[in-house]
Parts: sequence; C-alpha cells; structure tokens
Amino acid sequence: MKRGSGILLHLSSLPAEFGIGDLGPKAFRFVDLLVQSKQSYWQILPLNPTDLHSGSSPYRSSSAFAGNPLFISPEILRQQGWIDAVDLEEGRSLPRHQVDYPAVVRCKRFLLNKAFSRFVERGESCQGYERFLAENATWLEDFALFAALRRHFVEKPWWEWPPPLRDRQPEALARARGDLAESINRECFIQYLFFSQWDKLRGYCHEKGVHIIGDMPIYVAHDSCDIWSHRNLFKLDERGMPLFVAGVPPDYFSATGQLWGDPVYDWPAHRGSGYQWWLSRIKQNLRLVDTVRIDHFRGFAAYWEIPAGEQTAVHGRWAPGPGDDFFATLRQRFRKLPLIAEDLGIITPDVSELMERFELPGMKVLLFAFDESLPRSPYIPHNHVRNCLVYTGTHDNNTVRGWFEDEASTENRKRLFDYLGRSVGAEEVSWEMIRLALMSVADVAILPAQDVLGLGSEARMNRPSIPFGNWQWRVEKKLITPEVAAKLGHLTELFGRI
Repeated sequence: MKRGSGILLHLSSLPAEFGIGDLGPKAFRFVDLLVQSKQSYWQILPLNPTDLHSGSSPYRSSSAFAGNPLFISPEILRQQGWIDAVDLEEGRSLPRHQVDYPAVVRCKRFLLNKAFSRFVERGESCQGYERFLAENATWLEDFALFAALRRHFVEKPWWEWPPPLRDRQPEALARARGDLAESINRECFIQYLFFSQWDKLRGYCHEKGVHIIGDMPIYVAHDSCDIWSHRNLFKLDERGMPLFVAGVPPDYFSATGQLWGDPVYDWPAHRGSGYQWWLSRIKQNLRLVDTVRIDHFRGFAAYWEIPAGEQTAVHGRWAPGPGDDFFATLRQRFRKLPLIAEDLGIITPDVSELMERFELPGMKVLLFAFDESLPRSPYIPHNHVRNCLVYTGTHDNNTVRGWFEDEASTENRKRLFDYLGRSVGAEEVSWEMIRLALMSVADVAILPAQDVLGLGSEARMNRPSIPFGNWQWRVEKKLITPEVAAKLGHLTELFGRI
C-alpha cells in the first residue's frame, strides 16, 4: 500500500434515496469526490447480509460469502428494466438522515420481488447470469438453500429446523431443493444483481485510482449458512449448539469482559482441511475489495473461549490459535498478503511477532493517544511506524468532536493542547486531528467521513456495548461541499499523500 490517505464511509451511509446508501449513482459520485479531494483509499465495513434480529450489524451476518441485498440500487434496476419508475415512488419517502432498517427491508424486498418476477416472466437468462451461477456455485448453492429454508421456517435459526434439515441429511436437502426451487432461484438472482452492481462500482474505483479497503470479522454468526454447512469446523455439540463461544477476558474497561456469543473455530479441523474454508473466504473478500482488514486479529495467535451458557466472559480460557501455520498457508496462495491486522486493545508479544513475521500492517487510532501514557503510547504520531494505518477514529469510536465534547477528560484535553502547541475548540478539533494523521509517517491515513465533516456524537456509527440502534448514520448531501474537498485535498498534498 503506497503512501496516501482515504475516507472511512460505509455504503449504508451514502446520501442515496430509498432509505439507505446503495450501489447506485451516489456511490459513483462519492468516488468522484475522493478523487477531487486527492484521496487514494475508500474504506468500507463488511458487505455481507445483515439481519434485523442482530441489530442490522454488518459484523453478524448470515453468510461470510454473500452480498447484502439492501445495497442493490433501485435506480439501476429501473435503468435495466427490472422494475418500473412507478415502483420507486414509495421508497423515495423513506428517511434520508438515518437508516430505518425495518422500513428499508420492506422496501427492498418489494422491489427485488418485482425484479425477480420480471426475470421469471421473460423466461430467458440475462447476460452473465449462468456464468455467475457456475463461478459461485461453491458457496451460492448452500447459501440460496439456507436463505430459502430460513424464509420457509419464518426466520427460525437453523438448529430449530427439523433434524433432517438441521443435520443436512442428503435426502432432506434434495427434497427441500425441489420444494423451494422458486425461492432458491430468487436468492441466486438477488446475489447476481448485487455482484453485478458491485463489480461496476469497483471497476470505476480502479479506473479512478481508488483502492478499496474492506473489513472481515474473524468470527461468523451462529445462525449462518457457514456454520450450518460446515459444522465440523466449529466447536459444536451433536445438535449444532456451541460448546464454547467467543469473547474477550475482563480488563481495564470491563470487569466481566465481553461475551460475544459466536461459536469458536475448531482449528485442528481447519488445519486438517488445509484451511480450505478460510482460503475460499479470503478469496471471496479479495474478489470484492483490494485489501482486507481482519477484525480481532489477535484471535489468530490465541483466543478467549468461554463455556457455552456462561453469563459473562469471566470464566473463559486462552486457547491457541492457528498462528504461523495459517498465515504461511495463506501466503502460499496469495503471496504478499493483502491484509490489515486490527491490533487494537491489549496486544501480547506473540501477536506482534506474528504481524512482523508476515509483514502485516496494524492500526494506530489517535483518539487513544492522549491518556497518561502519551510519551510512549503507540498511538501518538511520534511513535508511529511506516507499515501501519493511522486513523483519527474507527466505526466503533465516537467522532473526534464527540470525544472532545463528551468523553475527553480535562487531562486528555490538556495533553492534546500541549501536543498541538495551542488550545483549540470543538469546532476546530476534528481538523487538527486530521492534520496529525496526515503528517504521520504511517503509510496510510484513514479519516472517518464524520471527522472530515466535523460532526459530533450524533453522527456516531456504532456503540459496541449497545446491540440495537447502531449503523444508522447517513451523510447529508449538503454537508459535502467543494470547500471541504478542497481543504482535504490541500492537506493531502501538503503531507505527501497524493
């Protein structure tokens, strides 16, 4: 990754119509804005399907391979003749300042059903559809069946399905494929629409010289196609229920740790398979983006597993991750690994050694730099290294202005002022932090769009301790002005990031 800078903005936050950002014209205009402001990178969050019962989190998906239907652009569907102009009217009245996920799901489901009906009515394959089915069969066949069964059983999790389907008995699966053929075909068609639209947007990014950084959670949700179809790769009992779940131990921030609840991997089983599932997962991510950030990277060195049924993460234990063997296998397939390690929090020497051995860049977040450890903090710019990415903040943090106004202590502010060499107010602090990020020796500087726009806590994307009400923030079109783009472009050029 060359020296440069970019913007962190998820697709859902784009100022498109129909209740949520999508792969339509506004996404292409955002790429133009990146170019106008001399940015080289666009970082997004995971693109996989989201579920209302999981708070619409992009980090808890029903598939590690499928695309999110909510990002399919109705405008492009109309241009291609899959729906009519009149079909778009209801969706135009959805909120534009934040995502109302239940309303968006209803809207997109209606439009996608209309598109699929027209596809069936035409009675012929659209260009590229058969090729898409063939090229993606290894994951698409299972996912389409899983999604169809989920709909058939009214969103019940797979472990509550009839045992023959829960346990994937061949006769039961064959019968379901016949009974649910129309629903299965619908899911395949929707995935075709998503990947077709994404490919055009990614091609436009490459044409404009914009490098896309994606994001991949280390774990997958229990109620996912991945675990249903690969139960042997996870620590589950005979009914498919977790024996252990993921989390992090008690620390300075939480006396009871964090209990995430996702099943943990059976790493010896992965090793025995040559890590084929992981190789396929990385390949699929690199089919979508240019570089992949791996969330909770430390879990590859050692991970905290908690016996299922525990109410907190206190009574867990450290278990060894796959370590060198895993990344050596990846390197054989992908040569120089296009990965970024999310190495935030308490990082032990074995994690650092793993990153150094495989030359994986880590993350430096400026919001973490102004506590009492400032002179020696790894997050403060004078301690940065080249092979890393510096962020003002991430999707899990408050905005810079929100931190300054609502969270920073008097001591935090004083240290910040001392470091800047002057006192600043809330209206200035975001751009001062941006300046620190851009002047860093770090190869890549990533700036959340909220900080470029100088927004406060109202624009926060996620509050990790709150399961619902997140991922809703959206950019208002009027906030992205030529003056903002020019200011960012000037600093980008000043600090040699073009």
